[in-house]
Amino acid sequence: MNKLPSPCIGVCKFKREGHCIGCSMTQDQKSLFKKLKREKHQRAFIDMLVHQQGDLGKYSHWRKAYARRCAKKGVGCPI
Repeated sequence: MNKLPSPCIGVCKFKREGHCIGCSMTQDQKSLFKKLKREKHQRAFIDMLVHQQGDLGKYSHWRKAYARRCAKKGVGCPI
C-alpha cells in the first residue's frame, strides 16, 4: 500500500495558540509525522489528530481536504 499523505493541507498558518489553522498540527507534530515510517503509526497519528481537532474546534474543512489528498495519491482515506 502507498504511504499515507501528510495530514497537512498546505495552509501552514500557526495562529491558534501554535496550532495550524488548516490541520490543527503544531510545527513539532508536523515534523513528527514525517518521521513515522510504519503505516500503523501514521494511522494512529491521524486518529490522534482527529481527536485534537474535535477538542480545538473549527476544523470541519480538514476532513474533506484530506480525503481529496488521499484520493489524489490513490490511498484509502483513514478517516
